[in-house]
This record gives sequence, structure tokens and C-alpha cells, in this order.
Amino acid sequence: MHPRNVFARMAGAAVLALAAAGACAQGQSYPSKPITIVVAFGPGGAGDLVTRKIAQAMSARIGQPVVVENKPGAGAAAAAVAVAQARPDGYTALLTGNGTAISSVLFKSLPYSLSRDFRHVSSVASFDLALITDGNSRFKSVADVIAYAKANSGKLNIGTSRIGSTQHLAAELFKSMAGIDAVSVPYKTTGDMIAAVRAGDVQVAFEVLSPILGQLSAGSVRAIGVTSARRFPGLPDVPTVAEGGVPGFEASSWAGISVPAATPAPVVERLAREIRAAVESPEVQSSLQAMGYVASASTPAEMTARIERDAAKWKAVIETAEIPLQ
Repeated sequence: MHPRNVFARMAGAAVLALAAAGACAQGQSYPSKPITIVVAFGPGGAGDLVTRKIAQAMSARIGQPVVVENKPGAGAAAAAVAVAQARPDGYTALLTGNGTAISSVLFKSLPYSLSRDFRHVSSVASFDLALITDGNSRFKSVADVIAYAKANSGKLNIGTSRIGSTQHLAAELFKSMAGIDAVSVPYKTTGDMIAAVRAGDVQVAFEVLSPILGQLSAGSVRAIGVTSARRFPGLPDVPTVAEGGVPGFEASSWAGISVPAATPAPVVERLAREIRAAVESPEVQSSLQAMGYVASASTPAEMTARIERDAAKWKAVIETAEIPLQ
């Protein structure tokens, strides 16, 4: 081999070695300053509350502040773009998850790419939904709802949140998998939906558990099924929709943490470890369960795969239900 080629190869190997050493050192020194997690919604929502709990636990572990920055607007796109364009050093992260996956297939175009602009770090929590009915309703089970819908085609009204929300897509998936003809009725707020259930404007509704735990405890509404793959620990007597008569049904929402795509792997791995330690702490587990959430961490690879599965799953539901792209 010509000496010049040998030198070129040695120089290239040296550069790669230095880069690897630099990334390793960066991972070992990280974090050395505050971390900001951007939430694309206002304070007080499910994602915000969960993120603040996780941030508090992480801060206590790493000895650095973990700050939650609320950045609502532009259908969550503003927050995503801001984080995608941030310095890829692990100090700016974005709350992502099921909603982000839905957006990637619901909107005709977005100013960012979920796959190209981000590295996914870890899930933090799942937000189980429940199929609910009025406390005095004739429906005592998921099977009752399906039997009524099949005997009264087109007469079952299902309350949901806005078009394209997890609640709405859960209803569409339920209709498809149960083989029923029913009407999905979107409402602006949980309060509006609950009022509709109580008044009989809709016979059942899909809603996230956290904002309806009080009504469930009071008995004003009744949960006849949860949409997750396993029963919610806080409601052990409520079967899953799959157990109730729709095998394979699963429609839970969830949240996770993502960072800019060029963030070094050692930094992503360290951040994933710290998130897992915070999520699996007994205090976080019990606090989130009391609020209607299930704390759960994942590896970067697992979260990436979950985002991809969700995007494909909800794309199929959107197409089957003929929901117009936004």
C-alpha cells in the first residue's frame, strides 16, 4: 500500500477514535447544567403534570434543575420545531408520545419530521382511557354496549374528544373491531362530555381516566372497560375492553421524552437511565397512579419502535374511518 494511503487511513482512524472518546467523555460529564423539558401544552394538563413529577425526581437524582417549559400553540408544532432546532447536547428535550405519532399521520404536512429531527429517549407514563356510561345506565359491560349497537344499527352515540384525538381514534377503532355501526360525537371538554353522558345525549364515551376519577368514585358515571392491554391498578375490578368482548383492542395514550436528532448516543443513554430511575421510584409510581396514570420507562430503541408502531396503527384507523387529513 502506498505510504500516503496508509497515512490517510491512520489519520481517519485517529479522527474516529477522538470523536468516540469525546462522545464518551461528554456522556460521563453530562449533565453539568439545568435540563429543560418542553411541553407543547399549557400548565395543568396530563402531560404537564406527569412531566413535572418526573422532572422533580430526576433533579433530586442528578443534582441539577430539570425545568418544565410550557410552549403551547400551533398544534404542538411550535414546541417540536424549537426543540428540533436546539443544540443537540441533551439539555433541551421534548415531551412526545402517542399524540405526536398521531400528528405525524393526521396532518398533511408538518414543519418537522418525527423520525428525522428527533432521537427518542424513554417513555415516562401511559394515560389509560375508559369506556364510561351513566351511573344508572342499562349498560353494565362492554358486551352490553356491543349487543345494543348490533341490535340498533346507527343508534349508539359514543362521546369523544376532538377529531383526531386518542379518544376519538379509540372510538373509531372500537367500532371497527367490534363490527358495529355507531356515531362518534366529539366534545370540546371533558365536562361537556360527562354532561352529555349524564343527559343521555351519548350512551357511552371514551375518556382519559385522570380527569374522571372523581366522577367514577362518586358513581355519577361508571367505567365498564379500560382501553389498555392490562387492567388499571387503581380500578382492578374494571376489565379491559379486550376482556369485555373485543380481543386485541388497545388504545392507550402515553408520553415520552425525545431530544434533537444529533444528540450523542452516550448522552441519550445517560438521560434514559436517569429517566428510568425517576420513573421507577416508589414515590413517582404511587403519585402517578393516584392521578390516574401508569408510570413506565423504556429504552431508546423501545420508544422508537413504539412511535413507529403507533403511527402505522393510527394511520390505518384514520384511513378506515375516512377521517380527513388536517
